[in-house]
Amino acid sequence: MSSLSVTPQQLAQGIAAASRQAGQDDPTVRGADWQTAVVTAVNGDGTVNVGAIRARCLDSYVAPSVGDQIVISQSGIGNWIAHGRLSTTTRGWTPFTLSSGWTALSGYYTPAYRIWGDGTASLCGLAQMSGSLATDTVVATLPAEARPASKVRYAVQVITGIFAVMTIFPNGNVTLGDFSATLSTTGSKWAEYDVASHYRLA
Repeated sequence: MSSLSVTPQQLAQGIAAASRQAGQDDPTVRGADWQTAVVTAVNGDGTVNVGAIRARCLDSYVAPSVGDQIVISQSGIGNWIAHGRLSTTTRGWTPFTLSSGWTALSGYYTPAYRIWGDGTASLCGLAQMSGSLATDTVVATLPAEARPASKVRYAVQVITGIFAVMTIFPNGNVTLGDFSATLSTTGSKWAEYDVASHYRLA
């Protein structure tokens, strides 16, 4: 019968390596941890899967979806939470399409939208047209990512002393209507997008 000879030094190295591995595998030894991950499944109980890990979403992580790159963190006893998605780019203001006859008004912000991490969006800017403005005219169209799930209405001033309602529709159309008085068929009319400073997407 033969046996392998192990020196005290080799035995000590083996024990140290096993201890390090145990510490890496056991969160009670390793302590709290965080990392980036990609969502592989969205569950109906407020959790998401990232591979074999199931993490509970923070209330601020709105509308998770498969493919989101997120930050997850683990407590010292092994529970995981999903903080929210990471931005793939630096999000800023993106111009949207104005309807024919409408142009951005010089000296004001260019009509644009911005998406926020809390599931809301904002519009900015001022546009104008000259001539006749019929009720419920589509004055702009928003891209899919900036469209609310339900209609949103705001009071705006279309010319000095005359007000209207700006409505943002789920299909992206932005309209002006419900004028407070009869509009002249000549002269400038305004679309004030700054009023939509914050609205829900879902």
